[in-house]
Amino acid sequence: MKPLDNDFSESHLPFFSVKSGEGREVCKDVYYWTNQIVNVGFYGVAGTRDWVLIDCGMPHSKDKIVETAKERFGHEGKPKAIVLTHGHFDHVGSLEPLLKDWNVPVYAHELEIPYLNGERNYPKGDPTADGGLVSELSPFYPHHGINVSGSVQKLPENGEVPFMQGWKWIHTPSHTPGHVSFYREEDGVLFAGDAFVTVKQESLYRVLVQKKEISGPPRYFTMDWKAAEASVGRLAELLPKAAVTGHGEMMAGEELERSLGMLVERFDEVALPPNRRSH
Repeated sequence: MKPLDNDFSESHLPFFSVKSGEGREVCKDVYYWTNQIVNVGFYGVAGTRDWVLIDCGMPHSKDKIVETAKERFGHEGKPKAIVLTHGHFDHVGSLEPLLKDWNVPVYAHELEIPYLNGERNYPKGDPTADGGLVSELSPFYPHHGINVSGSVQKLPENGEVPFMQGWKWIHTPSHTPGHVSFYREEDGVLFAGDAFVTVKQESLYRVLVQKKEISGPPRYFTMDWKAAEASVGRLAELLPKAAVTGHGEMMAGEELERSLGMLVERFDEVALPPNRRSH
């Protein structure tokens, strides 16, 4: 097997939203923090030593993630585990540096593991997916897999999320084959990853100002649009009360219900790239 070029050390994306560096508590044990243009999740009550990191942000963000964890939990202790929605560079950019310090298990869907154990690369970004600058630049974004084969393992087949009692993982493929979302039925909190997002990720302006609006998965990296529509429908059927997505601000309550319903009803119009819509 030819080793993949999995080094993010030369990857620098100069995109910073107005929310970069800010964190928000969704409920007493769910917190998310914006790393440039992507959200990183922290599960655990403030002050606890039993916490879990959800996704690992952009390259070169290890120190900021560690600092945010320390501020949230009040100590420098490592998490019980890292769970991944998927393996795109903006969600695992700091995973390898973090593992050098923490040496904790990493959990992902079994279909995502080939992109995390050095076997496979993602397709390059599609510059024709939308007219926005973020899409046009997407072929230059890192698209290679990484190799954390010594740490990664598949999520349990029973749907439970390790070290996150009461949570279930839901296979929501489209953006990537092994994309998952995390859901807690007790209070309806959802980590959607990039199954849908709350900012038009293709538009640089909207990303930078974080204009809140529901959208499908980022068009330039999404691999299967039929699966994308099915995944959005599956999440909408859960009737979540609050959703943290991979990009954009949290949505909750009536705004989330209305927006997610609209996305399901008008998926072709709202989510699909123009060149994939039926006419």
